[in-house]
Amino acid sequence: MLLGTYYHNIDEKGRMIFPAKFREELGLSFVITQWLDGCLAVFSQEEFSRISSKLYELPMGMTPNLQRKLFSNGDVVEPDKQGRILIPTILRKKAGLARDVAVLGVQNRVEIWDRERWDEICAQDDNEEMQRLMNEFHL
Repeated sequence: MLLGTYYHNIDEKGRMIFPAKFREELGLSFVITQWLDGCLAVFSQEEFSRISSKLYELPMGMTPNLQRKLFSNGDVVEPDKQGRILIPTILRKKAGLARDVAVLGVQNRVEIWDRERWDEICAQDDNEEMQRLMNEFHL
């Protein structure tokens, strides 16, 4: 399970240090792609294959836009010897990533957010919504 929040910078070449804890969990290479709410998601290759298989099993007409966004914007990345990954330019643009980023462990994936956007989300008072969802799902 992927947990925790880390703050890093993207250098001028589009590289960022990917937290060692996440590298250990995800393996030697992993998939990075566009995700929900304007962030990027990083999956182990096994987890991304599982998602791909689920999408493949659905009728083709149900998920064409989702498939296009996940697969056409996806890339396999491998950390270099310093633990950095290169975030493709198109993905940096889609997620509005410039320099400061928040890197979050979110159960089966890592999310990469623009730090300012993530701070804004964290500042929102969503306790009532969280309580409603916890009650709804009996957590």
